Amino acid sequence: MRGDLGMEEMFAMRPAVRRATAEDAGQVAELIATAFAELRSVAYLVPDRRERHKVLTANFRIFVDHALEHGEVHVIDDGPAAAVWLPHTSELPEPADYDRRLDEATGEWASRFRELDALFESNHPAEPYHHLAFLAVHPDCQNQGLGTALLRHRHDRLDGARAYLEASSVRSRDLYARHGYQPLEPFALPDGTLFWPMWRPAAP
Repeated sequence: MRGDLGMEEMFAMRPAVRRATAEDAGQVAELIATAFAELRSVAYLVPDRRERHKVLTANFRIFVDHALEHGEVHVIDDGPAAAVWLPHTSELPEPADYDRRLDEATGEWASRFRELDALFESNHPAEPYHHLAFLAVHPDCQNQGLGTALLRHRHDRLDGARAYLEASSVRSRDLYARHGYQPLEPFALPDGTLFWPMWRPAAP
């Protein structure tokens, strides 16, 4: 969710984007956990730093599996960046056996993840949209145009349809704004950590 757009624009045509398969699911979930490790929101979700990566990887795996079945997951080359999209253009089922899987993945912190789920649910748009659930770039590969390549790949195929996401930092909020996303009213976790819902209107 982070990157410097100037550098990304320079390299935007360089990376090769492919659609992920079930074989990529574990790697993508771990990548997201690694990329998000220093976000304030994940420190709230999993206060124990020693357990954080394991818990986050297991939690993200639920949504990666869900997107592979009902949406799209895109990766760069051998996997240093990934984007997870879900279509909220018609009724979308929740991940299979979600409550059990969430409890198993997050253990004693499950209630915090459910708080976040409830915040996302109460703040998402009423209109149909395509949801960018996660955009992750490995920390060693940031500022190389990978995030921009993934965004442009999907935007080119949306044919002007609406898109939506929740930015988890000021830096990512500003990056998405440069790609046509408009910030909406932010909302906060119980510790005050902000998320910025962002809306990309349909093309005229």
